[in-house]
Amino acid sequence: MTERSRGRRIAYFGQAVVLAIFLAICRILPIDWASGFGGFLGRTIGPFMGQSRKANRNLARALPELSPERNRQIIKGMWDNLGRVIAEYPHLPCICARLEGGRVEIEGLDIIRALATDGKPGILFGAHLANWEVQPFIARHTGLELGLIYRAPNNEWVDGLLRRLRDTPLLFRKGQEGAKALYSLLRRGGHAAMLVDQKMNDGIPVPFFGRDAMTAPAIAQFAVRLGCVLVPVRTERLNGARFRITVYPPLELPSTGDRTADERAIMVGINATLEGWIRAKPEQWLWLHRRWPD
Repeated sequence: MTERSRGRRIAYFGQAVVLAIFLAICRILPIDWASGFGGFLGRTIGPFMGQSRKANRNLARALPELSPERNRQIIKGMWDNLGRVIAEYPHLPCICARLEGGRVEIEGLDIIRALATDGKPGILFGAHLANWEVQPFIARHTGLELGLIYRAPNNEWVDGLLRRLRDTPLLFRKGQEGAKALYSLLRRGGHAAMLVDQKMNDGIPVPFFGRDAMTAPAIAQFAVRLGCVLVPVRTERLNGARFRITVYPPLELPSTGDRTADERAIMVGINATLEGWIRAKPEQWLWLHRRWPD
């Protein structure tokens, strides 16, 4: 092991210890206190971190009509939301415990129930909006078992902590092995949930906020090749640790016989859907992704 890799592992271990302590504190606190504490830390510390410069560049590219003051408000709100997401991890089972009179309002639940019984493979897709970890828990109330594909943190200890808190048996790491496992699940008529708003360097260029963004086409490839039903699912933070999930009708998929053209058309529609959600509540999206070419 080189000196550099040894130093990285020490740093990763330290990060995991800090996160574990923070999550332990949040677990002890009531849900609203934990969420508020995370939001306070996020909006207090986050705007001064170097990553905020990346968020500001992304905002300037995506929403050039906004003023610098409005951009600062959005970035502060983004950090508030991210702090809350992390603080809410230990409370996810409680947040999602009930569909009636609980902390999550859900519209379009009948669409998920139909997906569970229609005999077709299906994918629920969303974005890193509000608390994106809430969606898979809600599906359990319908009997729909979901496979989740996610980008694992570089820090393996942090990844282990978050995997346990997600408590999802079908959890696939993003990459070749994860894609194979997900393909196998869908081919058997299973269901999955994906967040499709991140950059993929070897993806395809698809318009996003008026600029081409390298976009992972996997969801469109699954739809075209396996006949998957694609269901948009939007999550909004209403107030503190309370949310609204809106399940929209399945997308109308093109079928021209040109597989490449159909896959691109699907991704254009998906990006347009995500863009509309983000424009409505930009403070709740994670502007930290390197979504556009430099």
